[in-house]
Amino acid sequence: MYRRAYTLLIATALIMGGLAVFVSVKYDRPLLDPEGSFLGPSWVRLPLLLLLALALDIVPRTLWLSRGLPGRFWPLAQERLRKHWDKERIILVALGIVSFYVTYVSYRNLKSNLPFVRDTDPDPDHVSPLEYDWELHIMDKVLFFGHEPSDVLHGLLGTNLTANILSPIYLFFLPMVPIGVTLWLVWSRNLSYGYWFVTSQCLCWSLGTLSYYLLPTVGPGIERPGDFEGLDHTATTDLMNSIANARGQILNDPTQTEIVNSVAGFASLHCAITLLLALMVQYTLRSKTLNWIVWINFALTVVATLYFGWHYVADDIAGVAIAIISFYVGGIASGQKFGLDRGGLRTHPTTTTSKVPVDAD
Repeated sequence: MYRRAYTLLIATALIMGGLAVFVSVKYDRPLLDPEGSFLGPSWVRLPLLLLLALALDIVPRTLWLSRGLPGRFWPLAQERLRKHWDKERIILVALGIVSFYVTYVSYRNLKSNLPFVRDTDPDPDHVSPLEYDWELHIMDKVLFFGHEPSDVLHGLLGTNLTANILSPIYLFFLPMVPIGVTLWLVWSRNLSYGYWFVTSQCLCWSLGTLSYYLLPTVGPGIERPGDFEGLDHTATTDLMNSIANARGQILNDPTQTEIVNSVAGFASLHCAITLLLALMVQYTLRSKTLNWIVWINFALTVVATLYFGWHYVADDIAGVAIAIISFYVGGIASGQKFGLDRGGLRTHPTTTTSKVPVDAD
């Protein structure tokens, strides 16, 4: 009865994990923990993440409803555990966190090892990764009628105030990902929405990884840094310099195996994930204010990817395509029904549990 609800989720995590291990063994590159040693090794971190999700739901709610009366803490906590944290919720949270973690860590390792897999230099002591930046740069100039996209955007938006506005929006992506997963896993009233979100997330990261290997690029900001030197110095500047330096160290000395390469341009997962979040908010929540916020965030993120030189236009288009595909496939797998009415595309779930779709054996 659970077939499509989480079969795709587990399969995606297993495929990504298997590919990460295969590449690691074949190219003699050890699997790395991209988040460092924070909270300890994975076998410690995963249980801690599960407990943290439980605590985030129970503790604030209990403190608020008890109005500070200690005698009411435990009864309220018990009530929440009984009504909200049933077997279905526990399975959703545990499976979602573990599958997402495996997929994401595998994505980071496959991304890190991309230069070695797509190496064009037969000499094992040197790495010359295959790159299609020239082709995508030409496409950008055609789309901008012979002009550099960076020149057009910097001329229209300026290089000072806009840089300082777009930088935190671009960097918000980093905490937005785990926050979004936690919100839908822990607090989605309809459990199928939780499966929908986390499955679509895993599909996004997986399809993004595939795009890196099919069309590897480094992005205009790293390929042509001089085009972006006039921008105000921001935290985004520091991030780009940091990952560019890390990539340079790896390419100059392939024997280094403890550095994570975070450079891969095509497609833009910033666009994919922020669009996926906007679609999920629009179709599973009722807050018009939140709906406006996530769509504005997506639009500004698209601008930021081009403004700072993280991506080409084609990267953003590919990211949008990945988000739509992941959103739809994740919805079908989690039991959503899509249809059209006078208001446009609508969806409704087939159930309120993880046993979706509802069908008889």
